[in-house]
Amino acid sequence: MEKDRIHVTARCPVRTTLELIGGKWKLVILQQLYQNDELRLSELKRLIPDISEKMLIQELKTLVQSGLAHRKNYGEVPPRVGYFISEKGKHVDPLLREIVQFARRYEE
Repeated sequence: MEKDRIHVTARCPVRTTLELIGGKWKLVILQQLYQNDELRLSELKRLIPDISEKMLIQELKTLVQSGLAHRKNYGEVPPRVGYFISEKGKHVDPLLREIVQFARRYEE
């Protein structure tokens, strides 16, 4: 079976994927959102203790803008905001599973 060749262009599938979920934190955030119905900023910070609050806010904003996550503002005082994974974001789950399997095989 011949593998489909991917030519590196500005919009090749690999570059598109890396733009959407690349970096140190996006996949970790998406994993937490996938495993939970909805999380507030403080809950995400607790679940990902190594990330700074500034970086968490920045990455969440990027994920929301790309449509991989949703932000829900409850319009309450004090402000209450929740984040949850979008339908597009749920398509990342098979990739996350493969990454976990890769890491486990690598560590052996």
